[in-house]
Amino acid sequence: MNGTVRKLAMPAVLVAGTAAAMTAADIVRDPVTDLDAQQSQRVAVAPPAAVATAEGLSGVFRAASRTALPAVVHVRVSSGARNVSNIPPEIRGTPFENMFRGQGRGPQASSGSGFILSPDGYILTNNHVVADADRVTVILGDKREFEARVIGRDPNTDVAVVKIDARNLPVARMGDAERLEVGDWVLALGYPLDLGQTTTAGIVSAKGRSLGIMGQNGAEAPLEHFIQTDAAINPGNSGGPLVDLQGSVVGINSAIASPTGFYSGYGFAVPINLARRVADDLIKDGRVHRPMIGVEIRDASPADAEVFGLPSPDGAVVSTAPRGAAQTAGLRMGDVIVGVDGTPVRDAGGLMEAVMRKRPGDRVVLDVIRYGDRRRAEVRLQEFQADRAAAAVEEESDVREVSDAGSRLGFRAIPVTPQIAQELKLPRAEGVVVAEVDPSGAAAGVLARGMVIQRVNGREIGDAAGLRSAASAVRAGQVVSMQVRFPDGRESIVNFRARD
Repeated sequence: MNGTVRKLAMPAVLVAGTAAAMTAADIVRDPVTDLDAQQSQRVAVAPPAAVATAEGLSGVFRAASRTALPAVVHVRVSSGARNVSNIPPEIRGTPFENMFRGQGRGPQASSGSGFILSPDGYILTNNHVVADADRVTVILGDKREFEARVIGRDPNTDVAVVKIDARNLPVARMGDAERLEVGDWVLALGYPLDLGQTTTAGIVSAKGRSLGIMGQNGAEAPLEHFIQTDAAINPGNSGGPLVDLQGSVVGINSAIASPTGFYSGYGFAVPINLARRVADDLIKDGRVHRPMIGVEIRDASPADAEVFGLPSPDGAVVSTAPRGAAQTAGLRMGDVIVGVDGTPVRDAGGLMEAVMRKRPGDRVVLDVIRYGDRRRAEVRLQEFQADRAAAAVEEESDVREVSDAGSRLGFRAIPVTPQIAQELKLPRAEGVVVAEVDPSGAAAGVLARGMVIQRVNGREIGDAAGLRSAASAVRAGQVVSMQVRFPDGRESIVNFRARD
Protein backbone atom coordinates (compact mmCIF):
# COMPACT_ATOMS: atom_id res chain seq x y z
CA MET A 1 0.00 0.00 0.00
CA ASN A 2 2.78 2.46 0.97
CA GLY A 3 4.70 1.71 -2.24
CA THR A 4 1.63 2.50 -4.27
CA VAL A 5 1.11 5.77 -2.41
CA ARG A 6 4.68 6.79 -3.01
CA LYS A 7 4.47 6.13 -6.72
CA LEU A 8 1.30 8.16 -7.00
CA ALA A 9 2.78 10.99 -5.00
CA MET A 10 6.05 11.31 -6.93
CA PRO A 11 4.70 13.16 -9.99
CA ALA A 12 3.07 15.74 -7.69
CA VAL A 13 6.40 16.38 -5.92
CA LEU A 14 8.18 16.89 -9.23
CA VAL A 15 5.56 19.32 -10.47
CA ALA A 16 5.62 21.24 -7.21
CA GLY A 17 9.42 21.51 -7.32
CA THR A 18 9.40 22.82 -10.86
CA ALA A 19 6.81 25.43 -10.01
CA ALA A 20 8.85 26.61 -7.02
CA ALA A 21 11.98 27.00 -9.15
CA MET A 22 10.17 29.06 -11.77
CA THR A 23 8.75 31.35 -9.09
CA ALA A 24 12.21 32.00 -7.61
CA ALA A 25 13.67 32.88 -11.01
CA ASP A 26 10.85 35.28 -11.72
CA ILE A 27 11.45 37.06 -8.43
CA VAL A 28 15.15 37.49 -9.24
CA ARG A 29 14.31 38.97 -12.65
CA ASP A 30 11.47 41.20 -11.39
CA PRO A 31 11.31 41.55 -7.60
CA VAL A 32 8.30 43.88 -7.84
CA THR A 33 5.10 41.95 -8.44
CA ASP A 34 3.00 43.34 -11.30
CA LEU A 35 -0.53 43.11 -9.89
CA ASP A 36 -2.13 44.15 -13.18
CA ALA A 37 -0.27 41.36 -15.00
CA GLN A 38 -1.43 38.84 -12.42
CA GLN A 39 -5.00 39.95 -12.87
CA SER A 40 -4.77 39.60 -16.66
CA GLN A 41 -3.37 36.06 -16.39
CA ARG A 42 -6.17 34.72 -14.22
CA VAL A 43 -8.16 31.83 -15.64
CA ALA A 44 -11.66 32.83 -16.69
CA VAL A 45 -14.36 31.85 -14.19
CA ALA A 46 -17.12 29.54 -15.48
CA PRO A 47 -20.42 31.32 -16.11
CA PRO A 48 -22.89 30.98 -13.21
CA ALA A 49 -25.44 29.26 -15.47
CA ALA A 50 -22.93 26.52 -16.39
CA VAL A 51 -22.01 26.00 -12.75
CA ALA A 52 -25.67 25.77 -11.81
CA THR A 53 -26.28 23.16 -14.53
CA ALA A 54 -23.34 21.04 -13.36
CA GLU A 55 -24.39 21.35 -9.73
CA GLY A 56 -27.90 20.35 -10.75
CA LEU A 57 -26.62 17.14 -12.32
CA SER A 58 -24.51 16.48 -9.23
CA GLY A 59 -27.61 16.92 -7.13
CA VAL A 60 -29.46 14.35 -9.25
CA PHE A 61 -26.61 11.85 -8.79
CA ARG A 62 -26.58 12.48 -5.03
CA ALA A 63 -30.33 11.98 -4.74
CA ALA A 64 -30.30 8.78 -6.80
CA SER A 65 -27.44 7.37 -4.71
CA ARG A 66 -29.14 8.25 -1.43
CA THR A 67 -32.32 6.59 -2.60
CA ALA A 68 -30.70 3.33 -3.72
CA LEU A 69 -27.70 2.74 -1.44
CA PRO A 70 -29.56 1.79 1.78
CA ALA A 71 -30.89 -1.35 0.06
CA VAL A 72 -27.51 -2.41 -1.43
CA VAL A 73 -25.74 -5.24 0.42
CA HIS A 74 -22.38 -6.97 0.41
CA VAL A 75 -22.54 -10.74 -0.26
CA ARG A 76 -19.64 -12.85 0.99
CA VAL A 77 -19.40 -16.48 -0.08
CA SER A 78 -17.24 -19.31 1.20
CA SER A 79 -17.01 -22.97 0.24
CA GLY A 80 -15.24 -25.99 1.65
CA ALA A 81 -12.30 -27.91 0.22
CA ARG A 82 -12.89 -29.02 -3.37
CA ASN A 83 -11.18 -29.08 -6.71
CA VAL A 84 -10.35 -25.45 -7.34
CA SER A 85 -7.37 -23.45 -8.56
CA ASN A 86 -5.89 -20.25 -7.26
CA ILE A 87 -8.39 -17.75 -8.58
CA PRO A 88 -6.86 -14.31 -9.20
CA PRO A 89 -8.44 -11.68 -6.94
CA GLU A 90 -9.43 -9.54 -9.91
CA ILE A 91 -11.54 -12.39 -11.34
CA ARG A 92 -13.44 -13.30 -8.17
CA GLY A 93 -17.10 -12.47 -8.23
CA THR A 94 -17.34 -12.44 -12.04
CA PRO A 95 -18.48 -15.09 -14.55
CA PHE A 96 -14.82 -15.48 -15.60
CA GLU A 97 -14.05 -17.12 -12.24
CA ASN A 98 -15.05 -20.53 -13.61
CA MET A 99 -12.15 -20.53 -16.07
CA PHE A 100 -9.76 -20.94 -13.16
CA ARG A 101 -11.56 -23.80 -11.45
CA GLY A 102 -10.66 -27.46 -11.52
CA GLN A 103 -7.07 -27.61 -10.28
CA GLY A 104 -5.77 -28.19 -6.78
CA ARG A 105 -7.76 -28.37 -3.56
CA GLY A 106 -8.57 -25.89 -0.85
CA PRO A 107 -11.18 -23.56 0.62
CA GLN A 108 -12.55 -20.81 -1.55
CA ALA A 109 -13.81 -17.33 -0.73
CA SER A 110 -15.34 -14.69 -2.97
CA SER A 111 -17.71 -11.78 -2.72
CA GLY A 112 -20.28 -9.84 -4.66
CA SER A 113 -23.21 -7.54 -4.14
CA GLY A 114 -26.98 -7.67 -3.97
CA PHE A 115 -30.02 -5.56 -3.17
CA ILE A 116 -33.02 -6.02 -0.91
CA LEU A 117 -36.33 -6.97 -2.52
CA SER A 118 -38.59 -7.11 0.55
CA PRO A 119 -38.58 -5.82 4.15
CA ASP A 120 -38.43 -9.41 5.46
CA GLY A 121 -35.06 -10.18 3.88
CA TYR A 122 -35.33 -11.47 0.31
CA ILE A 123 -32.26 -10.32 -1.63
CA LEU A 124 -31.57 -10.40 -5.36
CA THR A 125 -28.06 -11.18 -6.64
CA ASN A 126 -26.28 -13.09 -9.42
CA ASN A 127 -26.30 -16.86 -9.79
CA HIS A 128 -22.54 -16.89 -10.33
CA VAL A 129 -22.01 -15.11 -6.99
CA VAL A 130 -23.59 -17.91 -4.91
CA ALA A 131 -23.43 -20.89 -7.30
CA ASP A 132 -20.83 -22.87 -5.32
CA ALA A 133 -21.58 -21.48 -1.88
CA ASP A 134 -21.41 -23.55 1.28
CA ARG A 135 -21.94 -20.43 3.37
CA VAL A 136 -23.37 -17.04 2.42
CA THR A 137 -23.00 -13.96 4.60
CA VAL A 138 -24.88 -10.73 3.87
CA ILE A 139 -23.59 -7.44 5.26
CA LEU A 140 -26.04 -4.54 5.27
CA GLY A 141 -25.16 -0.92 4.70
CA ASP A 142 -25.38 -0.33 8.47
CA LYS A 143 -22.69 -3.03 9.02
CA ARG A 144 -25.03 -5.68 10.44
CA GLU A 145 -24.15 -9.22 9.31
CA PHE A 146 -26.57 -12.09 8.67
CA GLU A 147 -26.18 -15.67 7.61
CA ALA A 148 -28.20 -16.17 4.41
CA ARG A 149 -29.69 -19.20 2.72
CA VAL A 150 -29.99 -19.61 -1.03
CA ILE A 151 -33.68 -19.70 -2.01
CA GLY A 152 -33.10 -20.47 -5.68
CA ARG A 153 -30.75 -19.99 -8.62
CA ASP A 154 -31.22 -19.74 -12.38
CA PRO A 155 -28.03 -20.24 -14.43
CA ASN A 156 -29.94 -19.42 -17.63
CA THR A 157 -30.39 -15.77 -16.63
CA ASP A 158 -27.64 -15.50 -13.96
CA VAL A 159 -30.21 -14.56 -11.31
CA ALA A 160 -30.38 -15.84 -7.73
CA VAL A 161 -32.34 -15.05 -4.58
CA VAL A 162 -31.01 -15.38 -1.02
CA LYS A 163 -32.87 -14.81 2.27
CA ILE A 164 -31.84 -13.41 5.63
CA ASP A 165 -33.91 -13.42 8.83
CA ALA A 166 -34.56 -9.74 9.41
CA ARG A 167 -37.43 -7.29 9.53
CA ASN A 168 -38.17 -3.72 8.43
CA LEU A 169 -35.30 -3.62 5.94
CA PRO A 170 -34.93 -0.80 3.37
CA VAL A 171 -36.20 -2.00 -0.01
CA ALA A 172 -34.85 -1.15 -3.45
CA ARG A 173 -37.24 0.73 -5.70
CA MET A 174 -37.97 -1.20 -8.92
CA GLY A 175 -37.69 0.58 -12.27
CA ASP A 176 -38.49 -0.36 -15.86
CA ALA A 177 -35.62 -1.41 -18.14
CA GLU A 178 -37.90 -1.16 -21.17
CA ARG A 179 -38.00 2.62 -20.78
CA LEU A 180 -34.22 2.95 -20.96
CA GLU A 181 -32.74 4.48 -24.08
CA VAL A 182 -29.17 4.48 -25.33
CA GLY A 183 -27.51 7.58 -23.88
CA ASP A 184 -29.50 7.62 -20.62
CA TRP A 185 -27.53 8.24 -17.42
CA VAL A 186 -27.26 5.28 -15.04
CA LEU A 187 -25.40 4.53 -11.79
CA ALA A 188 -23.76 1.22 -10.85
CA LEU A 189 -23.84 0.47 -7.12
CA GLY A 190 -22.15 -2.28 -5.15
CA TYR A 191 -19.06 -3.43 -3.28
CA PRO A 192 -16.27 -3.65 -5.88
CA LEU A 193 -12.81 -4.87 -4.88
CA ASP A 194 -13.87 -4.97 -1.20
CA LEU A 195 -13.81 -1.17 -1.08
CA GLY A 196 -17.19 -0.76 0.59
CA GLN A 197 -20.29 0.83 -0.91
CA THR A 198 -19.38 2.47 -4.20
CA THR A 199 -21.28 4.43 -6.83
CA THR A 200 -20.09 4.97 -10.40
CA ALA A 201 -21.85 6.86 -13.19
CA GLY A 202 -22.12 6.32 -16.92
CA ILE A 203 -24.62 5.99 -19.71
CA VAL A 204 -26.52 3.15 -21.35
CA SER A 205 -24.17 2.22 -24.19
CA ALA A 206 -26.39 -0.41 -25.83
CA LYS A 207 -29.33 -2.70 -25.15
CA GLY A 208 -29.94 -6.35 -25.95
CA ARG A 209 -26.27 -7.45 -25.88
CA SER A 210 -25.44 -11.16 -26.03
CA LEU A 211 -21.97 -12.24 -24.83
CA GLY A 212 -22.13 -16.04 -24.93
CA ILE A 213 -20.94 -16.38 -21.31
CA MET A 214 -23.91 -18.08 -19.63
CA GLY A 215 -22.87 -21.54 -20.79
CA GLN A 216 -19.83 -21.31 -18.50
CA ASN A 217 -22.13 -21.49 -15.48
CA GLY A 218 -24.21 -24.55 -16.34
CA ALA A 219 -26.92 -22.83 -18.38
CA GLU A 220 -28.91 -25.24 -20.54
CA ALA A 221 -30.95 -22.58 -22.34
CA PRO A 222 -29.05 -19.31 -21.77
CA LEU A 223 -30.95 -16.06 -22.13
CA GLU A 224 -28.63 -13.12 -22.67
CA HIS A 225 -30.11 -9.70 -23.36
CA PHE A 226 -27.84 -7.42 -21.36
CA ILE A 227 -27.93 -3.68 -20.82
CA GLN A 228 -24.45 -2.41 -21.73
CA THR A 229 -23.07 0.56 -19.78
CA ASP A 230 -19.82 2.45 -19.43
CA ALA A 231 -20.40 3.01 -15.71
CA ALA A 232 -17.37 1.44 -14.03
CA ILE A 233 -18.13 -2.15 -12.97
CA ASN A 234 -15.40 -4.20 -11.29
CA PRO A 235 -15.14 -7.59 -9.56
CA GLY A 236 -17.40 -7.49 -6.53
CA ASN A 237 -20.03 -5.38 -8.31
CA SER A 238 -21.72 -8.57 -9.49
CA GLY A 239 -25.29 -8.74 -8.18
CA GLY A 240 -25.48 -5.05 -7.35
CA PRO A 241 -28.08 -2.75 -8.89
CA LEU A 242 -27.84 -0.54 -11.94
CA VAL A 243 -30.16 2.39 -11.23
CA ASP A 244 -31.61 5.30 -13.18
CA LEU A 245 -31.56 8.95 -12.13
CA GLN A 246 -34.56 8.38 -9.85
CA GLY A 247 -32.62 5.71 -7.95
CA SER A 248 -34.87 2.95 -9.34
CA VAL A 249 -33.26 -0.39 -10.22
CA VAL A 250 -33.16 -1.07 -13.97
CA GLY A 251 -30.67 -3.95 -13.98
CA ILE A 252 -28.38 -6.33 -12.09
CA ASN A 253 -24.67 -5.74 -12.73
CA SER A 254 -23.41 -9.09 -13.96
CA ALA A 255 -20.33 -9.03 -16.19
CA ILE A 256 -17.52 -6.97 -17.65
CA ALA A 257 -15.69 -7.15 -20.97
CA SER A 258 -12.04 -6.80 -20.08
CA PRO A 259 -8.66 -8.31 -21.07
CA THR A 260 -7.43 -7.85 -17.49
CA GLY A 261 -10.44 -8.71 -15.32
CA PHE A 262 -10.81 -5.06 -14.29
CA TYR A 263 -12.98 -2.28 -15.68
CA SER A 264 -12.07 -1.44 -19.29
CA GLY A 265 -15.12 0.52 -20.33
CA TYR A 266 -17.78 -2.15 -20.85
CA GLY A 267 -20.15 -3.48 -18.20
CA PHE A 268 -23.30 -5.55 -18.58
CA ALA A 269 -26.48 -5.83 -16.51
CA VAL A 270 -29.46 -8.20 -16.58
CA PRO A 271 -32.63 -6.12 -17.24
CA ILE A 272 -34.67 -5.84 -14.05
CA ASN A 273 -37.93 -6.78 -15.82
CA LEU A 274 -36.43 -10.18 -16.65
CA ALA A 275 -34.68 -10.57 -13.29
CA ARG A 276 -37.81 -9.77 -11.31
CA ARG A 277 -39.85 -12.29 -13.30
CA VAL A 278 -37.26 -14.97 -12.46
CA ALA A 279 -37.02 -13.89 -8.82
CA ASP A 280 -40.78 -14.17 -8.35
CA ASP A 281 -40.67 -17.82 -9.44
CA LEU A 282 -37.63 -18.58 -7.28
CA ILE A 283 -39.26 -17.08 -4.19
CA LYS A 284 -42.56 -18.86 -4.79
CA ASP A 285 -41.38 -22.29 -5.98
CA GLY A 286 -37.59 -22.39 -5.77
CA ARG A 287 -37.33 -22.87 -9.54
CA VAL A 288 -38.17 -20.98 -12.70
CA HIS A 289 -41.24 -21.81 -14.78
CA ARG A 290 -39.81 -20.89 -18.14
CA PRO A 291 -42.21 -20.64 -21.09
CA MET A 292 -41.23 -21.85 -24.52
CA ILE A 293 -42.61 -21.62 -28.05
CA GLY A 294 -41.26 -24.97 -29.22
CA VAL A 295 -38.62 -23.81 -31.70
CA GLU A 296 -34.86 -23.44 -31.80
CA ILE A 297 -33.80 -20.02 -33.01
CA ARG A 298 -30.79 -17.96 -34.04
CA ASP A 299 -30.16 -14.35 -35.01
CA ALA A 300 -31.06 -13.40 -38.56
CA SER A 301 -28.06 -12.49 -40.74
CA PRO A 302 -27.70 -10.51 -44.00
CA ALA A 303 -27.59 -13.83 -45.86
CA ASP A 304 -30.85 -14.85 -44.16
CA ALA A 305 -32.42 -11.56 -45.21
CA GLU A 306 -31.63 -12.35 -48.84
CA VAL A 307 -32.82 -15.94 -48.71
CA PHE A 308 -35.93 -15.43 -46.59
CA GLY A 309 -37.06 -12.14 -48.14
CA LEU A 310 -36.59 -9.96 -45.06
CA PRO A 311 -36.70 -6.16 -45.30
CA SER A 312 -33.66 -6.05 -42.97
CA PRO A 313 -31.43 -8.64 -41.24
CA ASP A 314 -33.53 -8.52 -38.08
CA GLY A 315 -35.54 -11.20 -36.33
CA ALA A 316 -35.11 -14.72 -34.99
CA VAL A 317 -34.80 -17.54 -37.53
CA VAL A 318 -36.58 -20.82 -36.75
CA SER A 319 -33.51 -22.98 -37.32
CA THR A 320 -34.94 -26.47 -36.80
CA ALA A 321 -38.23 -28.24 -37.37
CA PRO A 322 -40.80 -26.83 -34.88
CA ARG A 323 -42.32 -29.13 -32.29
CA GLY A 324 -45.16 -29.04 -29.82
CA ALA A 325 -47.20 -25.86 -29.77
CA ALA A 326 -45.14 -24.20 -32.52
CA GLN A 327 -45.80 -27.11 -34.85
CA THR A 328 -49.51 -27.01 -34.00
CA ALA A 329 -49.56 -23.27 -34.75
CA GLY A 330 -48.17 -23.96 -38.24
CA LEU A 331 -44.65 -22.61 -37.84
CA ARG A 332 -42.02 -24.03 -40.19
CA MET A 333 -38.26 -24.29 -40.32
CA GLY A 334 -37.00 -21.17 -42.06
CA ASP A 335 -39.70 -18.89 -40.70
CA VAL A 336 -38.37 -15.65 -39.24
CA ILE A 337 -40.11 -14.33 -36.10
CA VAL A 338 -40.03 -10.52 -36.19
CA GLY A 339 -42.57 -9.60 -33.49
CA VAL A 340 -44.36 -10.76 -30.34
CA ASP A 341 -47.81 -9.37 -29.53
CA GLY A 342 -47.16 -6.45 -31.84
CA THR A 343 -43.74 -5.55 -30.40
CA PRO A 344 -40.85 -5.84 -32.89
CA VAL A 345 -38.15 -8.45 -32.25
CA ARG A 346 -34.65 -7.74 -33.54
CA ASP A 347 -32.81 -10.93 -32.58
CA ALA A 348 -33.04 -14.27 -30.80
CA GLY A 349 -32.27 -12.71 -27.40
CA GLY A 350 -35.05 -10.20 -27.84
CA LEU A 351 -37.52 -12.96 -28.68
CA MET A 352 -36.47 -15.05 -25.67
CA GLU A 353 -36.76 -12.09 -23.31
CA ALA A 354 -40.20 -11.17 -24.68
CA VAL A 355 -41.40 -14.74 -24.20
CA MET A 356 -39.82 -14.95 -20.74
CA ARG A 357 -42.07 -12.15 -19.53
CA LYS A 358 -45.00 -14.53 -20.09
CA ARG A 359 -45.90 -17.70 -18.23
CA PRO A 360 -46.51 -21.26 -19.40
CA GLY A 361 -50.08 -21.49 -20.67
CA ASP A 362 -50.20 -17.89 -21.92
CA ARG A 363 -50.99 -17.28 -25.57
CA VAL A 364 -48.81 -15.02 -27.74
CA VAL A 365 -49.25 -13.74 -31.28
CA LEU A 366 -46.09 -14.03 -33.37
CA ASP A 367 -45.37 -11.87 -36.42
CA VAL A 368 -43.63 -14.16 -38.92
CA ILE A 369 -42.02 -13.71 -42.33
CA ARG A 370 -41.99 -16.82 -44.50
CA TYR A 371 -39.91 -16.25 -47.63
CA GLY A 372 -41.13 -12.67 -47.94
CA ASP A 373 -44.72 -13.41 -46.97
CA ARG A 374 -45.75 -11.76 -43.69
CA ARG A 375 -48.20 -13.70 -41.52
CA ARG A 376 -49.27 -14.21 -37.91
CA ALA A 377 -49.40 -17.30 -35.70
CA GLU A 378 -50.93 -17.71 -32.25
CA VAL A 379 -48.98 -20.02 -29.94
CA ARG A 380 -49.90 -21.32 -26.50
CA LEU A 381 -46.66 -21.32 -24.51
CA GLN A 382 -45.44 -24.56 -22.97
CA GLU A 383 -43.11 -24.99 -20.01
CA PHE A 384 -39.46 -25.56 -20.83
CA GLN A 385 -38.12 -28.95 -19.80
CA ALA A 386 -34.36 -29.34 -19.91
CA ASP A 387 -33.13 -32.08 -22.19
CA ARG A 388 -29.63 -33.08 -21.25
CA ALA A 389 -29.41 -35.83 -23.83
CA ALA A 390 -26.98 -35.11 -26.66
CA ALA A 391 -25.86 -37.43 -29.42
CA ALA A 392 -22.15 -37.85 -30.04
CA VAL A 393 -20.67 -38.40 -33.49
CA GLU A 394 -17.29 -40.01 -33.93
CA GLU A 395 -15.05 -39.12 -36.82
CA GLU A 396 -14.83 -41.73 -39.60
CA SER A 397 -11.09 -42.29 -39.97
CA ASP A 398 -11.07 -45.19 -42.42
CA VAL A 399 -13.00 -43.51 -45.25
CA ARG A 400 -10.85 -43.38 -48.39
CA GLU A 401 -13.31 -41.80 -50.80
CA VAL A 402 -13.33 -38.07 -50.11
CA SER A 403 -15.20 -35.32 -51.95
CA ASP A 404 -13.73 -31.81 -51.96
CA ALA A 405 -16.77 -30.42 -53.72
CA GLY A 406 -17.44 -28.11 -50.82
CA SER A 407 -13.87 -26.90 -50.38
CA ARG A 408 -14.52 -23.65 -52.26
CA LEU A 409 -17.37 -23.02 -49.82
CA GLY A 410 -15.15 -23.62 -46.79
CA PHE A 411 -15.82 -27.24 -45.84
CA ARG A 412 -14.91 -30.83 -46.74
CA ALA A 413 -17.53 -33.55 -47.10
CA ILE A 414 -17.38 -37.34 -47.23
CA PRO A 415 -19.92 -39.92 -48.42
CA VAL A 416 -22.20 -41.45 -45.80
CA THR A 417 -20.98 -45.00 -45.16
CA PRO A 418 -22.99 -47.73 -43.38
CA GLN A 419 -20.99 -47.06 -40.22
CA ILE A 420 -21.67 -43.32 -40.39
CA ALA A 421 -25.34 -43.99 -41.12
CA GLN A 422 -25.51 -46.16 -38.01
CA GLU A 423 -23.80 -43.52 -35.85
CA LEU A 424 -26.05 -40.77 -37.17
CA LYS A 425 -29.14 -43.02 -37.09
CA LEU A 426 -29.85 -42.39 -40.75
CA PRO A 427 -32.44 -44.55 -42.53
CA ARG A 428 -30.03 -45.21 -45.43
CA ALA A 429 -26.31 -45.07 -46.13
CA GLU A 430 -26.51 -42.34 -48.74
CA GLY A 431 -25.76 -38.64 -49.01
CA VAL A 432 -22.79 -36.63 -47.76
CA VAL A 433 -21.73 -35.53 -44.31
CA VAL A 434 -19.51 -32.60 -43.30
CA ALA A 435 -16.14 -33.96 -42.21
CA GLU A 436 -14.23 -30.71 -41.69
CA VAL A 437 -14.96 -26.97 -41.70
CA ASP A 438 -12.29 -24.41 -42.58
CA PRO A 439 -12.17 -22.10 -39.52
CA SER A 440 -11.41 -19.15 -41.79
CA GLY A 441 -13.74 -20.22 -44.63
CA ALA A 442 -17.18 -19.05 -45.68
CA ALA A 443 -19.01 -21.77 -43.72
CA ALA A 444 -17.16 -21.22 -40.44
CA GLY A 445 -19.59 -20.88 -37.56
CA VAL A 446 -22.45 -22.07 -39.75
CA LEU A 447 -21.65 -25.68 -40.62
CA ALA A 448 -20.17 -28.23 -38.23
CA ARG A 449 -18.68 -31.70 -38.53
CA GLY A 450 -21.37 -34.38 -38.49
CA MET A 451 -24.02 -32.37 -40.33
CA VAL A 452 -25.62 -34.23 -43.22
CA ILE A 453 -26.21 -31.96 -46.22
CA GLN A 454 -29.67 -32.58 -47.63
CA ARG A 455 -30.22 -29.65 -50.00
CA VAL A 456 -28.13 -26.83 -51.47
CA ASN A 457 -30.04 -23.86 -52.87
CA GLY A 458 -33.10 -26.05 -53.20
CA ARG A 459 -31.30 -28.95 -54.95
CA GLU A 460 -31.50 -32.31 -53.21
CA ILE A 461 -28.08 -33.79 -52.45
CA GLY A 462 -27.96 -37.58 -52.69
CA ASP A 463 -24.24 -38.16 -53.16
CA ALA A 464 -20.85 -36.53 -53.65
CA ALA A 465 -21.57 -35.88 -57.34
CA GLY A 466 -24.71 -33.97 -56.43
CA LEU A 467 -22.82 -31.82 -53.95
CA ARG A 468 -20.08 -31.20 -56.50
CA SER A 469 -22.62 -30.08 -59.10
CA ALA A 470 -24.47 -27.82 -56.68
CA ALA A 471 -21.25 -26.26 -55.36
CA SER A 472 -19.91 -25.58 -58.86
CA ALA A 473 -23.05 -23.59 -59.66
CA VAL A 474 -22.42 -21.18 -56.78
CA ARG A 475 -20.83 -17.88 -57.76
CA ALA A 476 -18.48 -15.85 -55.56
CA GLY A 477 -20.51 -13.57 -53.33
CA GLN A 478 -23.71 -15.56 -53.81
CA VAL A 479 -25.74 -16.60 -50.79
CA VAL A 480 -25.76 -20.36 -50.21
CA SER A 481 -28.81 -21.84 -48.49
CA MET A 482 -28.45 -25.38 -47.14
CA GLN A 483 -30.85 -27.72 -45.44
CA VAL A 484 -28.87 -29.90 -43.05
CA ARG A 485 -29.49 -32.67 -40.55
CA PHE A 486 -27.79 -32.54 -37.14
CA PRO A 487 -26.29 -35.66 -35.50
CA ASP A 488 -29.22 -35.77 -33.07
CA GLY A 489 -31.77 -35.89 -35.90
CA ARG A 490 -32.84 -32.24 -35.94
CA GLU A 491 -33.03 -30.49 -39.27
CA SER A 492 -32.20 -26.87 -39.98
CA ILE A 493 -31.68 -24.29 -42.71
CA VAL A 494 -28.34 -22.47 -42.68
CA ASN A 495 -27.34 -19.57 -44.91
CA PHE A 496 -23.95 -18.02 -45.68
CA ARG A 497 -22.24 -16.11 -48.46
CA ALA A 498 -19.72 -17.81 -50.73
CA ARG A 499 -16.30 -16.27 -51.11
CA ASP A 500 -13.80 -16.10 -53.97
